Amino acid sequence: MVFFEKHGVQSKELFRFFPLKNYHFPRHFHRAYEMIFINEGNLSLYIDQKEYLLHKNDFVFIFNNQMHGFSSIDYSEITIILFSPELIGDFFMKFKGLIPNDNVLHFDGKLDLKKLNSIYSQKSFIYGVCADLINKTTFDPIKQSSKTKVIYKTLLYVEEHSSEDFTLKVVAKQLNYDYPYLSKLFSTMMNMSFTNYLNNYRISQACYLLKNTYQSIDEVATNCGYNNLRTFHRNFSKITSHSPKEYRALD
Repeated sequence: MVFFEKHGVQSKELFRFFPLKNYHFPRHFHRAYEMIFINEGNLSLYIDQKEYLLHKNDFVFIFNNQMHGFSSIDYSEITIILFSPELIGDFFMKFKGLIPNDNVLHFDGKLDLKKLNSIYSQKSFIYGVCADLINKTTFDPIKQSSKTKVIYKTLLYVEEHSSEDFTLKVVAKQLNYDYPYLSKLFSTMMNMSFTNYLNNYRISQACYLLKNTYQSIDEVATNCGYNNLRTFHRNFSKITSHSPKEYRALD
């Protein structure tokens, strides 16, 4: 599952890209750098505490471990690019512990990533984007409150165990947090309940698998943490307004 692996951990030369249409994904983070290019339409993007409204040809550079999530506005076609920090080691070491004040760039013209068929062309492209970002914005040290660290640990647990059956009470016990405290903190900082977040996370995974693999609907449901197929169909329809079969058939 390209989008949901522990990006940047399994390979020091990770560079992957893939298109997504009318897609959304709740707030999350990972070790890899991520770029998002808007091919068509509009996208709402959250990075840390900032919200961006993105339009055609906007280009976003998300640093590793920045919490982010996005949602299509009416219609969108985007390209996701994920790559490991080691691929641009000089930049990574110089800006480690820093984040940009503005993550958004603008790219005029068509983005043709298929030409980046070697590690040298990939590095050249990425370093060019790095140079544009450095010229555009300033950088500040990462500031993480104790509450933010709790949320990060919770989201990491979701990422690592999303195919399993668990509740927030299980997470609280595993991470040694008080359940009422974690429940209230999560709802406050994420603007949704943990149950709602977990369902959105799993259904977003399911959307990707339905469009990019040949797994059966039953297999998708199981791989996304749903042991009850009826619950999977109900949550999928509630979140996407389509059945899994209808969603897979959409252009």
